[in-house]
Amino acid sequence: MTTFASFLREREGSLTEQMDRPDCDPDRLRRSYARFPLVNFLVAAWGRNYTRRIRPLLSGSTPLTLLDLGCGGGELVRRLVRRAARDGLLLEATGADPDPRAHAFATSRPAHDGVTYLRADSTELLTGGRQYDVVVSNHVLHHLSAAELAAMLSDSERLARRLVLHNDLRRSRLAYLLFLAGFWPLGPGSYIHTDGLASIRRSYTQAELRAIVPPGWQVVRNGAWHLLLVYRPPGGGSA
Repeated sequence: MTTFASFLREREGSLTEQMDRPDCDPDRLRRSYARFPLVNFLVAAWGRNYTRRIRPLLSGSTPLTLLDLGCGGGELVRRLVRRAARDGLLLEATGADPDPRAHAFATSRPAHDGVTYLRADSTELLTGGRQYDVVVSNHVLHHLSAAELAAMLSDSERLARRLVLHNDLRRSRLAYLLFLAGFWPLGPGSYIHTDGLASIRRSYTQAELRAIVPPGWQVVRNGAWHLLLVYRPPGGGSA
């Protein structure tokens, strides 16, 4: 019998989130994409990532290119481009996702200068000869099988010229309880609450990620609830 003391001790990678199901309700899925900006603003710590790791690479004369793998509804690339523009810096961002539903939602948003969306995964981008200064992802790693995670990290190393940042949830009982209590208002009509709880159960601890990432990758805490995988290609500069 599972007790509170043992709950979340092990990663539950076999769970299936409703948004990942091809037959999930399309209206609930669209409402989930629409609510991601608020969720990411509250918990995902991309303001810190931008300030500490991305902004030092930007300039006001030469655009930096950035790729968001598994971009979902495309909220992150829009936010990063807006933030750079407010700082008077140039950023050209591409959001890529192989899911046609995510791509359709992202491209249905108002057009934004400096933002492009592609329906593709990392392997397809590599096959197409693409490369970017910075490669990022948000809340993607826990969705992947061991083989898919290894492939994404390998592809990221080859896609990025200067920096890779993969941000994901850190599994903990406190994170689960706070999400359970605090995010239920975003649940009705969407998959935010149920899938968010499943995401925490599927996510990694810092020790677990350190045990499986290839040489050259760092696993660091990113705020209270997240872990950040960081990779700097040889000769790619510092951030």
